[in-house]
Amino acid sequence: MRAQTLPAAAGWRWITAGFAIYRRNPLTLSMLVVAYWFAIVFLNLFPLIGALAASVAIPGLSVGLMQAACNVERGQSANIRTLLGGFRENTRTLLLLGALYLFATLAALGLSTIVDGGELLRFMLADSREEKAALSSADFTLPALLVALLMTPVLMAWWFAPVLAAWHRLPLGKSLFFSFMACSMNWRPFLVYSLGLLLSAAILPGLVLGLLLIVLPGLQQFAAVIVSVAMALVVAPTVFASFYVGYRDIFGISEIV
Repeated sequence: MRAQTLPAAAGWRWITAGFAIYRRNPLTLSMLVVAYWFAIVFLNLFPLIGALAASVAIPGLSVGLMQAACNVERGQSANIRTLLGGFRENTRTLLLLGALYLFATLAALGLSTIVDGGELLRFMLADSREEKAALSSADFTLPALLVALLMTPVLMAWWFAPVLAAWHRLPLGKSLFFSFMACSMNWRPFLVYSLGLLLSAAILPGLVLGLLLIVLPGLQQFAAVIVSVAMALVVAPTVFASFYVGYRDIFGISEIV
């Protein structure tokens, strides 16, 4: 297993190449991303067990979306079976990755109670809007920074782990290790990539929404719907495709089993 060390500019190319893949078959990729989100939302409807089921399902579904991006890039078909096909190889490891990621996230949130007495954790676990509204006045800056710091190595270990487990059939420990090392070796492009995502998935949509609110001052909800639909049908598929491009550039498409 070899991971390439790429220049910083590669991080921006992942986004532009992801958009290029999206443009090849926007309808298919958009519908698969919508199906992905519907599956996660549906599973989360069930208290407690739903959150675990959703977390366990995410790695396999993510692999399915990356396979769809790969198929589209190659001019091959992609459909709902492609999305669900992410569970076909090394299923046990994919399920374990999801469960362990949930555990790591809860552990990070648990440690945040050291600095805020559990306010952030209660806010994240609140079931109703009323509960969230009651807790929203709290200052979450310090605990959020602590959680972000704790989750950074976790994200590095999990970033490529699902696809390494599914496409290369690596066991749990090796998939996490090689993902962490690949991210460590390529921290510069990942920094540029993060800034690029911030620009394209947060700042630009925010500016578009602001302009629409100025142009259509009496149609705030309509403007919000337009931006939300664009985020769901254009930005989200592009981001998922960029995950695949990052993997392809770092590990090499020729190494896919």
